[in-house]
Order: sequence, then structure tokens, then C-alpha cells
Amino acid sequence: MKKFLKPLIFIATIGFFVFLITAFSAAEKNPASAYRTLIPAVNDSLQEESLYDSMRLDTTGLSRDAFENAMQGFAQLEEKGRIKNPDILSIIDFSLPSSKKRLFVIDVKNKLLLFNTLVSHGRNSGTLLANAFSNKMNSYKSSLGFYVTGDTYNGEHGYSLRLEGEEAGINDNALSRGIVMHSAAYVNEALIKSQGYIGRSLGCPAIPEKIHRKVIERIANGTCLFLYSPDKYYSLHTRMLTKDTLNG
Repeated sequence: MKKFLKPLIFIATIGFFVFLITAFSAAEKNPASAYRTLIPAVNDSLQEESLYDSMRLDTTGLSRDAFENAMQGFAQLEEKGRIKNPDILSIIDFSLPSSKKRLFVIDVKNKLLLFNTLVSHGRNSGTLLANAFSNKMNSYKSSLGFYVTGDTYNGEHGYSLRLEGEEAGINDNALSRGIVMHSAAYVNEALIKSQGYIGRSLGCPAIPEKIHRKVIERIANGTCLFLYSPDKYYSLHTRMLTKDTLNG
């Protein structure tokens, strides 16, 4: 019996290490797909938390829930072939007030926080905090959920970025509503000092003029953007996230 047991243990050990090497090689090529590759061996949430912790994103103010939810939907969109550039993930954390830097642009491949800056919400979503959201025309509210970035153009607000909402009934009217990322003079530190919050948009995620071009160029053309809030309506209606993640 011992003669057969030792070779079997040896073969099993070699097989396990081959699996790990293959999985981590896939992680380097495609961070989002890596989570699905490692599902049989390691729980997804632990992998996401590891990246969150290794990058010390808690020190930036980004909530763990926002990050974990973003990674889950990001992987789903990549699996569907919606993501052209899986290296970049952008998160707007509306659990933070507009006086805080709540746009996070993350290079998940190289584990780098590329940008962390101010971003506006819609005028009818709230004043300091965004707590009301809508997918309706002329609501002047922000829409939560997952987006895929489109192309850039020069419009009413200068250099801007089109956003395509990926969630039916939640943000899929983004293009028809004219919801884009653009710069705005009212997104600045001076307003925070004078009134406690930045200005608000008609629903667009507007960012500071001094950095908008760099941010837009980095995330344009097929990256994932996630607008997060611990909003009950979104939690009940999104199909991008599992209930375990939402409740966790």
C-alpha cells in the first residue's frame, strides 16, 4: 500500500503546483478573469480583499464594499466581452460626501491608484451627499451601477467622455440623457472651503478642470466604471451583484 501511496501523493502535489502556476500566470494577463480562475481553490472575496488590503485602499477612503462590488461586476462585464481594457477599473464611491475625493482610478494589473479626485453628483441627488438616484430623462440625478466608457469628444463642456450604462432600468438611459464625464469649474477645493461641498451637475460625474484630460484619456475606450452607493433600490434591482456580496 505504501508503494502506491507515495507516488500518488507526489503526483497530486505536482498537479496542485501546476494549477497554481497556471492561475497566477492568468492573473498577470487578465486581473478580472483571475478571480474566476481561482474560484475552485480560493474564495473570490478573499482575493478581492487581498488586493484592497495590499493597495491600502482603506487609507484613501474607498469603502471595502464599493471595491468588492466593483470587482464582481467588473469580472462579469469582462466575461461578457464588454471590457476592451481590463487593466483599469474606476470607482465613484457615493457613500462619501462631495467634499471628499471619491473618484478612484485603479490599475488593477499593476496594483496602482492612478487618480483619486473630486467628482460631482446630480443636483437632485442631494447636496453634500448623493442619496437619490434615477435613470429618467431630465431627473438631474446621478445613476448608479456599472458603465463601460466610450469614446471622447469635444462638446458643450469641452473634452468629454461618453458613458454607456450596462444595467437595464438602472442606468441604461445614460447616453440618451447625455450623461458623460467632463470637467467643471464648480468641482474645486475653494467651494468646499466656502460652502462645505462642491457644485452639482445635471447628473454627470464632473471632475476638476486641472486633471480632467489626464483622467479621461486614461479610462476612455472600453474600461469599467462603477458608481457605488449603499442604496436599497439598487441593491434590490441590480443583476450584476450577488445577494451575498450586497449583504456582506
